Amino acid sequence: MKRLLFKEAIAFSIVFFEAFLAQAQQNKPKYEFGFNLGFLVYQGDLTPEKLGSFKTQKFSLGFHASRIFSPSFSVRGNLVLGKLYGDDAKYSNPEYRQQRNFNFTSPVTEITGQLVWSPLARNYAEKGFSPYVFAGIGFSFLKIRRNYSSISTTYFDPETSDVWAGLAADAAHTLPRVMPVIPAGIGVKYFFTPKLAFNIETSYRLGYTDYLDGFSQAANPAKKDHYLNYSIGLILRTGKRDLLKCPKIRY
Repeated sequence: MKRLLFKEAIAFSIVFFEAFLAQAQQNKPKYEFGFNLGFLVYQGDLTPEKLGSFKTQKFSLGFHASRIFSPSFSVRGNLVLGKLYGDDAKYSNPEYRQQRNFNFTSPVTEITGQLVWSPLARNYAEKGFSPYVFAGIGFSFLKIRRNYSSISTTYFDPETSDVWAGLAADAAHTLPRVMPVIPAGIGVKYFFTPKLAFNIETSYRLGYTDYLDGFSQAANPAKKDHYLNYSIGLILRTGKRDLLKCPKIRY
């Protein structure tokens, strides 16, 4: 009887160990790498549109790398290269914008770190949709070129208009070369295979300057300037891991 129980215990242990080993050695993704094409949308003093100046959007290119920690959370490093552009003359209403005729351009190099949350806990899903939400912090590197050379001196009388006093103050203000940003956004991934997916995302950049467009006192000093990013791209998921961390056998 004892021998029978012993054999059954051994058999159960073997089956249990094999099941555990099979489960433990399941490969799960560890990293994601991707690139995105999209456009940057300026939001500030040189547009009346509350959601940003879609009349002056410019193309952007993005690269990102993520470390997956759980079915719900990952950490992502993100690089965005693009350009911001704003132009009063694009808008006929209100009338003063085409008369003021301020404009600016700036290349943008943005580097951020982001926490990404998958609300459906699908970081390890092999196929299908995986929505996500993200937020982080980082910096945008800028080279702002503002232009007010076409302002109408008939409409804005240099002797009576406050715009000229504001321009003098703005001209004396050093334009930022580095701006702290807080990106926050949403997106969705669709995996065709366990390794390959495409994604679409939209994100808003909270900025901490009113000189993103080069103007403040001559325009609207009460509000900060911001920008948005819309993009679509491809993702490669890789970096398999052995949960037992078994050493590799080399010959």
